Amino acid sequence: MPTTKTLREGSTVKRAAILSAARDLFLADGFDRSSVDAVAARAEVSKRTVYDYFGDKQTLLQAVVDSVGQSLITTIRRTLDDTLTDVTESADLEDALITFSMSIATDMLGSAEYATLQRLVRTESGNLPHRGYNAMANTPDEAIADRFAAFAEAGLLDVPDPRLAADQFIALTFGVALDRLGSANAAEDARVRPLVVEGVRTFLRAYRTR
Repeated sequence: MPTTKTLREGSTVKRAAILSAARDLFLADGFDRSSVDAVAARAEVSKRTVYDYFGDKQTLLQAVVDSVGQSLITTIRRTLDDTLTDVTESADLEDALITFSMSIATDMLGSAEYATLQRLVRTESGNLPHRGYNAMANTPDEAIADRFAAFAEAGLLDVPDPRLAADQFIALTFGVALDRLGSANAAEDARVRPLVVEGVRTFLRAYRTR
């Protein structure tokens, strides 16, 4: 179990070096075969520093998974800002939602970061806090829900429950691609786009303001 001792915040540079080293080793050799000594050597810090910053190897694994998840959340928020911030007309909503979805399907779901997260969660589930551990939790859904609530305030969408609308949007777009194709990576599979486009149109038939 992860330690309950108070951990040092320490140097941001050292912390990042330890996380990067641990990530590389966990991916290359697996959690069980990656020692704290090896992480410390690769990060060019002492073994004591690793323990002071992260407590134990399981907590370090969780920190690696969480850091990848935060990177992906940053990508989602940036994509929301880039594609859905300046939409003011109902006629523009379909194109904007398709652009957002396709950007997520390439820049996020097709990224090395996403592949890393999926691999670590799949292969090291027994060493994470619980089965099905989700480093991103509900943050992406809530970020999309916030944007849908803003569209509702602007009169573009009729969404009494923005979070439910966000969940349904994700299910109709990325969820359908994952269920049908086993992947929503548009960078590698041209079949993703038609599914995403139809999902956006189905969502708008339900939620566009009449």
